[in-house]
Amino acid sequence: MNSTIDSLNTRSSTRVFVPDSVSAAEREAILHSTMRAPTGGNMMLYSIIEIEDPALKARLAITCDDQPFIATAPWVLVFVADFQKWIDLFAVAGVDRVEGVEHRMTPGSGDLMLACSDALIAAQNAVVAAESLGIGSCYIGDILENGEEHARLLNLPQHTFPVGMLVLGRRAKERPPTPHYTGNMVHRDGYHRLNMAERLVAMEELAAMHAPHGFKLGIENHAQAVYARKYSTDFMREMNRSVAWWLERWETAENAGENA
Repeated sequence: MNSTIDSLNTRSSTRVFVPDSVSAAEREAILHSTMRAPTGGNMMLYSIIEIEDPALKARLAITCDDQPFIATAPWVLVFVADFQKWIDLFAVAGVDRVEGVEHRMTPGSGDLMLACSDALIAAQNAVVAAESLGIGSCYIGDILENGEEHARLLNLPQHTFPVGMLVLGRRAKERPPTPHYTGNMVHRDGYHRLNMAERLVAMEELAAMHAPHGFKLGIENHAQAVYARKYSTDFMREMNRSVAWWLERWETAENAGENA
């Protein structure tokens, strides 16, 4: 229909890059487009950390579930849900003199979810802008893991949360787009939970799309494959542990958890 939709339809995650393949002008254009993303109340509840230090990239390649391509990616961006900058502004703005409001200084889980939304919407703007320039990308969700170390490595204050990381660069080789299962994705006027017959149909359709040549030994269907490869894994246990740590840190009373 148009070049933007074509780009979205043909995009696939890129993990093998041409070295030094993102120019300064392209970085500036992508970051400008990134910061044009919609944002709650125009508060820009995120910050972006560019990872340039080769030693830091190499360490993140290990802490983010041992993915060596992170260390060689031409451009690495960490998208941080960030309410700290507003808490810091409130501290010097005399907000205690504002009348007619219930005063608070510790952000809650709602503040965090809004900041995560801002950060991820901005990250996707970066992905789309990069793709329009022929620059590939890959999301790294594993930045959520190893919370204590990532907070230290990235010098993250209390009311921040690294919700996603992007690696970007020109593709060293092309790959076809991964098929996405779109059945039962759009619900009308409320959530529709699949009944047993609908679940069985979905299982057959998922198997036809993702495993046309059969499954690994001991795996009978696609849901089992997802359970074994993603859901019931050490990295997901660590991710859940770390996210609990990030959440507790976020909601600790002001200063009590600083630099935890």
